[in-house]
Amino acid sequence: MSDAIADKVIAIIAEQAMLEPSDVKSEHTLEDLGIDSLGLVESIFAIEEAFDISVPFNANDPSASDFDISSVRSIIDAVAKLVKDQS
Repeated sequence: MSDAIADKVIAIIAEQAMLEPSDVKSEHTLEDLGIDSLGLVESIFAIEEAFDISVPFNANDPSASDFDISSVRSIIDAVAKLVKDQS
């Protein structure tokens, strides 16, 4: 996996959580970081814009999405896969 992708995703999540990127660990959940559903949606938009990808995420029914948001690591992995699939 690309460290650049991980770094950028962590930076986006950290900005939403109003934390330093160094305070965001891959095992954290968004809940651990204090990111609510609105923050999640804003993070998804920021990720889509940063990587020029379309994230298959339904804010009204997150569990129905193919996009795993269970932890920072799972989000990084999902973004990396979307970026790879697009290239």
